[in-house]
Amino acid sequence: MSGQNGKVIVAGAGLIGAASAWFLQRAGWHVTMLDQGRFGRGASHANCGFVCPSHVLPLAGPGAVRSSLKALMQPNGPLKIRARWDPALWTWLFRFARRCNLKDMLEAGHALQPLLQSSRQLYEELITTEGLDCEWEARGMLFVFRTPAAMEHYAETDKLLSQEFNLPARRIEGDELTALEPALKPGLAGGWFYETDAHLRPDRLMAEWRRILEARGVVVQENSPVLGFKQSQGKVVAAITPKGEQTADAFVLATGAWSRQLGRQLGCVLPIEPGKGYSMTMPRPARCPTYPLIFEEHRVAVTPMRSGYRLGSTMEFAGFDSTLRRERLELLKQGAAVYLHEPCAEPVLEEWFGWRPMTPDSLPIIDRCPRAGNLVIAAGHNMIGLASATATGKLVMELLCNQSPHLEIRPFRATRF
Repeated sequence: MSGQNGKVIVAGAGLIGAASAWFLQRAGWHVTMLDQGRFGRGASHANCGFVCPSHVLPLAGPGAVRSSLKALMQPNGPLKIRARWDPALWTWLFRFARRCNLKDMLEAGHALQPLLQSSRQLYEELITTEGLDCEWEARGMLFVFRTPAAMEHYAETDKLLSQEFNLPARRIEGDELTALEPALKPGLAGGWFYETDAHLRPDRLMAEWRRILEARGVVVQENSPVLGFKQSQGKVVAAITPKGEQTADAFVLATGAWSRQLGRQLGCVLPIEPGKGYSMTMPRPARCPTYPLIFEEHRVAVTPMRSGYRLGSTMEFAGFDSTLRRERLELLKQGAAVYLHEPCAEPVLEEWFGWRPMTPDSLPIIDRCPRAGNLVIAAGHNMIGLASATATGKLVMELLCNQSPHLEIRPFRATRF
């Protein structure tokens, strides 16, 4: 299949959908994007904006079950599972627990590394060649630790990242830490600095991406949810929307946390659970950090942007519960206050949550639909949707254009569950 004069419908107008549309349009496809809401307003809107090759290790790893149970026992812990009858979630948790071993962790890490590295390079090329105003900064990222015990515990992770993935970090301790990042309080144990990482402002990226997509003829239809797909003779022939059927030659399923339901209609098992994450966006404090920061002990991430400042993180498995829980936002502020001279600034410009599309093995699904080869699934990107979007979009284009994938995609096959 070639893109020349072919029509493709991309279901989902978030980061993965936008990246797919971008590469498909450049390959000659006529692209229409359908979204249940507004372009870029889902989990893509106010995440922490990390483009992070350092984040190769999956959530499922040795000790993850123990640490998760410990977090669940804390009244205000970073992880919450809302008790309810939900067989899909409990099956997901069982699958996740089975992956919490060294062998599976390393396999997942080696699958994610080329995806993240490719995306990092493709972002730089995209932003430079297209002149995207998305507050891109390639400054690196600093993991900060409060206690010596936590610092030494992470030393084992650094050793693993160095030996297995050639991702060494620079160890920083004592006065060197506050010299590097004066926004940090004195007395912290230390940090680990990853120079390859970058960050940007996600909502600005999405606005800029929409601008260049529409300038090239991509059609964006908001408030147009895909309810299902019409199939004939082993192919998808139309996307079903409330306004009727829309036909195309090829299709992309990039609906994030909502992909499981649509996948079921296509005969695909897509064990994707919504994992709610929170963020707060503010003006830059007077003593704003220079670098993106991660406070591992409190599971809080900090993003300094040119036009603002963001705290984010936490994980909540509660289905598609749309309640914005203020206690989760308070956790972000309290955690940041342990490390920063000025953890917050006034006024708070936006309080937000988004549903991350979580898979039990921490790997996305990037593959042709087994029962309909003209539909490519690009979903389940967990907490690295932004970090892996550009490489995913390129893979989607390569699959639909029958090109050799630029990286190994067998770990992302749809039939692995």
